[in-house]
Amino acid sequence: MMRIAVIGPGAVGGTLAAWLAQAHDVTLCVRTAFERLEVETPQGPLVASPAVLTDPAAAAPVDWVLVTTKTYDAAGAAAWLAGLVGPETRVAVLQNGVEHVERFSPYLPADRITPAVVDIPAERAAPGVIRQRRMGWIKVPAGADGETFVALFAHTPIEVTTTDDFTTVAWSKLALNCAGAVNALTLKPSGIAHRDDIAAIMKSLVAECVAVGRAQGADLPDDLPEQVVAGYRAGPADGINSLHADRLAGRPMEIDARNGVIVRKGAAHGIATPVNAMVVALLEAAGA
Repeated sequence: MMRIAVIGPGAVGGTLAAWLAQAHDVTLCVRTAFERLEVETPQGPLVASPAVLTDPAAAAPVDWVLVTTKTYDAAGAAAWLAGLVGPETRVAVLQNGVEHVERFSPYLPADRITPAVVDIPAERAAPGVIRQRRMGWIKVPAGADGETFVALFAHTPIEVTTTDDFTTVAWSKLALNCAGAVNALTLKPSGIAHRDDIAAIMKSLVAECVAVGRAQGADLPDDLPEQVVAGYRAGPADGINSLHADRLAGRPMEIDARNGVIVRKGAAHGIATPVNAMVVALLEAAGA
């Protein structure tokens, strides 16, 4: 049994915390306390009652810290690290985008950070109440820390593995995420991808992501735009991604981590990204 702290147990973080709590000592680090986790999983209901902390000053060192906050709340997550991180603590950053280590290197040595790409579709109905649509997967870089992270989930049906090419995995997931901006713009769930005109916009977003990702060292296939649209069309038509959910709820959106990063890194490589730039401007205006 490992001691694990989960910072920011929203849809994905809460799902992972509930599964981990079946075999480990889990603590939730939250702003507002709630009684328990109730997750409707593909295998049926999953309930857990981990410890809950609302004050970073009350935190004590653990074996693993899992950061599952939104990307724009790195500073808020970092407030917990002083208490949670001891000499042997490992920190996994499970967030969107491709800048996991860069985002937290102001607060921790880079070699203490394990970046993780997560693909677990889940939606939060209320604090601690979550619907997990698919078991999904998590991938982390190969190495000793990666293997130890994988072992945390050995008792779960979630596919957790290491990879020798984390850059490609991260940019492949970003390709999926950047296309989801159309859902946040239109406030329509995944089924809108069945419209050919919307699919064409999604493919353009992904094509720009592919060009920039390759410049960053990712090995991305030519047909990735078609793969992404096919995935949206094959999935649940009522699926709502986190960017869409945040806009619906009036919360800040992860615009920079999902689309802005493509524009920023594209500019650094001299690669034009007009479709992602337009999406960023529209979403920023919509959220203003």
